[in-house]
Amino acid sequence: MAEFPGTARVVIIGGGVVGASCLYHLAKAGWADCVLLEKNELTAGSTWHAAGNVPTFSTSWSVMNMQRYSTELYARLGSEVEYPMNYHQTGSIRLAHSRERMQEFQRARGMGKYQGMNLDILGVDEITARYPFLETHDLQGALYDPNDGDIDPAQVTQALAKGARDMGATILRFTPATGVRRENGEWIVATEKGEIRCEYVVNAAGYYAQRVGEWFKPYGGRTVPMMVMSHQYLLTDEIPELEAWSREQGHKLPLLRDVDSSYYLRQEKHGLNLGPYERNCKAHWVKPEDPMPEDFSFQLYPDDLERLDWYIEDAMARVPLLGQAGIAKVINGPIPYAPDGLPLIGPMPGVPNAFEACVFTFGIAQGGGAGKVLAEWVTEGATEWDMWACDPRRYTDYTDPEYCVAKGMEVYGHEYAMHFPWHRWPAAPDRKVSPVHDKVKALGGVMGVYNGWERANWFAQPGDDTSEAATQTWDRAGPWEARIREECEAVRDACGVLDLPGFTRLWIEGAGADDWLRGFVTGGLPKVGRMNLVYVADKRGRIVTEFSCIRLQEDSFVLITASTAQWHDGELVRRALPEGLSLRETTAERDALLLAGPKSREILTGLTDADLSLPWLSHQHASVAGQKAFLARVSFTGELGWEIHAENAAIPAIYDALIGAGVKPFGMFALNSLRIEKGYRAWKGDLSTDYSMLEGGLERFVKFDKPQEFTGKAALLAEKQAGVKKRFVTLIVEAKAADAPYMSTLWHEGQIVGETTSGAWGYRVNASVALGMLRADLAVPGTRIEVEIYGERCAAVVQADAPLWDPENERLRA
Repeated sequence: MAEFPGTARVVIIGGGVVGASCLYHLAKAGWADCVLLEKNELTAGSTWHAAGNVPTFSTSWSVMNMQRYSTELYARLGSEVEYPMNYHQTGSIRLAHSRERMQEFQRARGMGKYQGMNLDILGVDEITARYPFLETHDLQGALYDPNDGDIDPAQVTQALAKGARDMGATILRFTPATGVRRENGEWIVATEKGEIRCEYVVNAAGYYAQRVGEWFKPYGGRTVPMMVMSHQYLLTDEIPELEAWSREQGHKLPLLRDVDSSYYLRQEKHGLNLGPYERNCKAHWVKPEDPMPEDFSFQLYPDDLERLDWYIEDAMARVPLLGQAGIAKVINGPIPYAPDGLPLIGPMPGVPNAFEACVFTFGIAQGGGAGKVLAEWVTEGATEWDMWACDPRRYTDYTDPEYCVAKGMEVYGHEYAMHFPWHRWPAAPDRKVSPVHDKVKALGGVMGVYNGWERANWFAQPGDDTSEAATQTWDRAGPWEARIREECEAVRDACGVLDLPGFTRLWIEGAGADDWLRGFVTGGLPKVGRMNLVYVADKRGRIVTEFSCIRLQEDSFVLITASTAQWHDGELVRRALPEGLSLRETTAERDALLLAGPKSREILTGLTDADLSLPWLSHQHASVAGQKAFLARVSFTGELGWEIHAENAAIPAIYDALIGAGVKPFGMFALNSLRIEKGYRAWKGDLSTDYSMLEGGLERFVKFDKPQEFTGKAALLAEKQAGVKKRFVTLIVEAKAADAPYMSTLWHEGQIVGETTSGAWGYRVNASVALGMLRADLAVPGTRIEVEIYGERCAAVVQADAPLWDPENERLRA
């Protein structure tokens, strides 16, 4: 027996497919001095009972990358590590019952083509050629993925484990971790067999991840946002007709997904495997009378087939062959769910040198990619692809157990649902509300949620359809469209106000704050009384984040960033801040009102003692409507305007005074249109680590000649010398019913040449506008390209490198 390791570079807690993949990829990166701890046998958790489907489909760019990588890895892994694996790349067919579903499939096909995948759209007549046992009379078409299929979960886990061991990594089975503590900047992981001192810890504990996460609370951690669902699938007896067909064809049926009815159907030997995601679903281990057991290794829940009756009947109507077979076996096991259904991969919020690779709903499909991403996080401090969709810091302090259960059940019951741009998932609302939340709703506010904060997306008028059903469209048209236009026109012609709770506010003070901050950001700092935008890059020169930097005194600053960036950017600053400087955060204690429009000065004049002649990008303390406030002369709308920041108690009086003065409330949908017309970038859409500062058109925010060294300087200098491969552009698009969503493919002469990062109708310029990244040689004003919008290639023209609306910023500076 090998000697128990007292030290390691990394300790991974959890021996499912994700933990094994993390170990494999760390070893492949040259970090062989790593240990994986598993309380039972490898695969004993969700992995052993997983169905083993391996799709590539996703409408999330990062998740599609991750799943695509898994299929590529699994195809070569068996021979690479000399371990036999049953991996069947049968292809898959996703059925569409509606035009909207076909549009979703068209979008996924475009994204897949960009990533080198040969996804294809099938007409109704083409479906039965690949799947002859199917009823197609009510279908619109299908999406075909040749790389989809299924794999044996135990075999792929063991193959990854063997590969890791062969490279020198250590796996300790039947060695449960029992706790962690921190000493002298290192972690000590306790087990029943001894302690392991290490640099890094990874929580890959599957449905036990929340329990493991509690160990890290004394070191800055939080309760892991997750819950556990009961997922059932059933295996039929063998079907002679299916056996005969398979033998004649020499292969299995493609994996079938009826996503509108919410189930998958897969050939398993000569029978079928049916796995529904039922609306009347069930959570486990959430009530005192149903506690999570200490060990649920290789165990299942009792069968509960009544929940599946409708889905079984629907599947039998779709594939009548299914009705010929009896049920041979039912699998009902636990699957962990995060509130949005995506996993947690990345730095553990608030905890140094700790990472998460857990809460995988589709762990087999994502396991290969997850190991790659986690290893990059640990060994390089950043990932190849921007992984914000899966970053644990995307959640903050609103994810209590009630929220996690409600959202987890909502996601599970709508596992294959389309995520329309106008739709808001209704479960667990009002986690965080502004001081004028009720006033905003009384004015017609139709709310959206932003890092748990409720904000109005648009303002409905009496008689407008605000039903959830009305939002089930990708198209621009809907009851919101006329209202967004009115709101944009009010900001253009008069004055509008947007209640914007949740701005992340980080106050930095102390001797030397100026010098430190200059080295932290890529560009320059404002003078006292002024503000500007500053950016942080990673060592590759890629865009990490953007702050509005307000300088109060020589060594006193406020950094303001997006609400969604609260934990990401807060951690970024805290970890870089040297001793002697203080940082405090007032995100929840203050609110902001965005006042914008050519009449905003006239309206404010009667309400404030502020000097409203101070120029653009200035700020001041003042009284507004008799309340203490902080006015920043800046506007994300591109019109004359101010941000009015104040403590929560002061906001209602200010808001009432503005509304009483005739200011029109506007929402986030209007703000998105207004900012896109100005070419203003949004975080984790236009601004992400997929792009460098130079590609993002942000060279004016990089000061190569300042004496302070900043992260990414060498990479950016090298890129500047070599020339960028793609450039940020604004496009006017001849769009039809829908505007370009995030990651729409750009085409030129039959070649993929870039992607959109955001898009919307511009109501001031009366055109469909997209922001995007385009091959550098084409990023010339006047170049004609095409934007693929839900399968339709729409003509587009590259615009000059200036805002479409008010290119000289005369209205802003008025």
